[in-house]
Amino acid sequence: MQRPNWAPDDIDIERPSVARMYDYYLGGSHNFAADRVAARAMVEAVPDAPLMAQANRAFLRRVVQHLVDSGIRQFLDIGSGIPTVGNVHEIAQRADPRARVVYVDVDPVAVAHSQEILAGNPHATVVQEDLRRPAAILAHPEVTRLIDFSQPVAVMIVAVLHFIPHSDHPEDTLRTLRAALAPGSHLVLSQASDDTRSGAERAEAERVYRRTDNPLCIRSRAELTAFFDGFTIVDPGVVWVPQWRPETPESAENAEQAVFLGGVGRLDG
Repeated sequence: MQRPNWAPDDIDIERPSVARMYDYYLGGSHNFAADRVAARAMVEAVPDAPLMAQANRAFLRRVVQHLVDSGIRQFLDIGSGIPTVGNVHEIAQRADPRARVVYVDVDPVAVAHSQEILAGNPHATVVQEDLRRPAAILAHPEVTRLIDFSQPVAVMIVAVLHFIPHSDHPEDTLRTLRAALAPGSHLVLSQASDDTRSGAERAEAERVYRRTDNPLCIRSRAELTAFFDGFTIVDPGVVWVPQWRPETPESAENAEQAVFLGGVGRLDG
């Protein structure tokens, strides 16, 4: 397989990456043949997979706009993936050019492409780090350069938690992040749920993602809600992502097909 010039030399382009599969679902071009094969297998197992990715990305954009309107000017987007149109910094800096955004991802392709996009933007940056290492994220020089944790911050963990198994104790990760935040900060979460899906679909989806370094860990609405421990969940609660403050009533129809549940929590003083 020929390596494109935008791909770092030290990555395995023969092994599917969840970030690059997600890029494929969204119609992006920063993916390899192995990613496309795995993504097509996922679409065969769960035909709504591209819809799921698109609905989740639309949720992210609506949430960022809500947070900007609420006065948030600092964003820490962990597991940000490969950038697409409507990135966090584009939405936030449209409202305030001084809004600060730090993207975090473990995938080197996502980081390399983000660096290209953010070149020359003094108020946005990207770091390569793993959600499962929250202390390392919080202490990273690029994070501390842009983010003032004495002021409200929006921590965004969107479409990532279903790649963090129970054995990695995601609740501890979220507790560490929460402890660093000032009152008025927000936590944004979304993750895949099987509350309305058949066991056969779940089993096939899990089989596809076992080819990657990040097997699926599907969770229920109750489990995702529990991750907001210490936060006040803002209206409309933890819902199917098209139902979170939809732009039109029609866009929230058949919302369960999106598979992703999402919500926003506020840290009160």
